Amino acid sequence: MRLSIVVPTLNEAPIIRAALEALAPLRARGHELIVADGASDDGTPELAQPLCDRLILAARGRATQMNAGAREARGEALLFLHADTRLPPDADRPVLDALASRVWGRFDVAIEGRHALLKWVGCAMNLRSRLSGIATGDQAIFVRREAFAGFPEIALMEDVAFSRAMRRRGAPACLRERVATSGRRWESRGVLRTVWLMWRLRLEFALGADPARLAERYR
Repeated sequence: MRLSIVVPTLNEAPIIRAALEALAPLRARGHELIVADGASDDGTPELAQPLCDRLILAARGRATQMNAGAREARGEALLFLHADTRLPPDADRPVLDALASRVWGRFDVAIEGRHALLKWVGCAMNLRSRLSGIATGDQAIFVRREAFAGFPEIALMEDVAFSRAMRRRGAPACLRERVATSGRRWESRGVLRTVWLMWRLRLEFALGADPARLAERYR
């Protein structure tokens, strides 16, 4: 089974080269790397193009970009990876093993950063995900291509909405292997403040709030 890794980008020039170079071993094993850029104006596409198999220019919006990348994918399995998230070594093997019996899944996550609480935030995310069957984009969601119906193209919470839809197809494979994601979002806003904000937004989304309004508050 061939894996297509889709990386949505928006103004990621400082980190995109390292992010894509880290995926070179997977490309060497025959897997596909697609970058779906949402009209970056900092040179991200030019930096990304030599380091991926395909660069796609898409309308801005993470869900829209990931869907655009998936439409161009040639692999039998899709993996959606944020630019600031790193896969563990040989990540293709646990993913493909999991998809032999499940239709979708995600990794556990470790949040990198200076703040001591980030370790516990990551552990809480993993536990919540394992209990609820809901995955976040930071956890590198993967899915069999024939089971992928697309991310809802909403301004925020596309990963939650996608997980809810996929959960009706079956429980996710919750891999113990960990991806490492940047703690910049938490540290720039304050760890506890960010956790509180995300819990509030998730609750309001569950109660039917407009994702566009939630996205404005998140920004």
